[in-house]
Amino acid sequence: MPRAKIIVVGSANVDLYIQTERLPGPGETVLGGGFQMSPGGKGANQAVAAARAGSQVYFIGNVGDDQFGRNTINNLAKDGVAIDYVSLDRHEPTGIAMIIIEKGGQNMIAVAAGANMTLSTSQVEKAREDVRDAGFVLLQLEIPVPVVECAVNMAWREGVPVMLNAAPAREGALTKEIISKLDTLIVNEFEAQLYSGVKVDNDVDADKAARALQAMGAKRVVVTMGSKGALAVAKDAVYVPARRVEAVDTVGAGDAFCGALVTALAEGEDFASAAKFASAAAALACTKVGAQSSLPERVDIESFARE
Repeated sequence: MPRAKIIVVGSANVDLYIQTERLPGPGETVLGGGFQMSPGGKGANQAVAAARAGSQVYFIGNVGDDQFGRNTINNLAKDGVAIDYVSLDRHEPTGIAMIIIEKGGQNMIAVAAGANMTLSTSQVEKAREDVRDAGFVLLQLEIPVPVVECAVNMAWREGVPVMLNAAPAREGALTKEIISKLDTLIVNEFEAQLYSGVKVDNDVDADKAARALQAMGAKRVVVTMGSKGALAVAKDAVYVPARRVEAVDTVGAGDAFCGALVTALAEGEDFASAAKFASAAAALACTKVGAQSSLPERVDIESFARE
């Protein structure tokens, strides 16, 4: 089977991790254990996730003209992600995420966006030819909103389906016009409430939130609920239970889900099967520390999904 072509427009960061017994409270210092530095950023993570899941991936993003930025580009290339549209910014540093992970896998994250916020619409426009023959365009919200809108509109005009992971939650970031041009919208419980107005505590609420987002024009909606699983809603709703694993770090799980889901859909899988494949990828990502370092390869996803 030829590899699906995916264009990912998004952020690239360097993640700095400290592992602790528990998360600190306001004003509290908690002595940590291990320290780890690894490539991250939701855009770069999802690009790598899709590449490892089997797609041909092009990444559009900005990093700083610094050692972190050059390392980021090298890491993307090592995973087979095309870096033709990755630019070095001479004025802003590479984005940094500070992450504290407690023993059970929960985390706290603070991000300095840096060069991610200088990504421009003109950079997206330069990729039009590759967008035109892509199977999907995949986006998140860690870059300027006008860039997201530009990429959505370009793909929509070219007849290319768009998957948007509406994370992190940003008040007013998604207009009804943009939502109406999405093939697939992925939100977690908090994001679902922010954009739909429906509080999500269970799969019944998730269905209501998804239907509200569909009423705004999204063709398909996935509401992810962490350990409670996910609800994939097209015409019908399919509940996908979370796979049981020994979780050590949940940071990369959502990005693993998106990369695997877009790959499966671009290859022609039905929505329910694609969501189950994505759920298996997300579970595997929880078993290792780090965002990109935890993203599973296709052979492992397929093997785990069959169990």
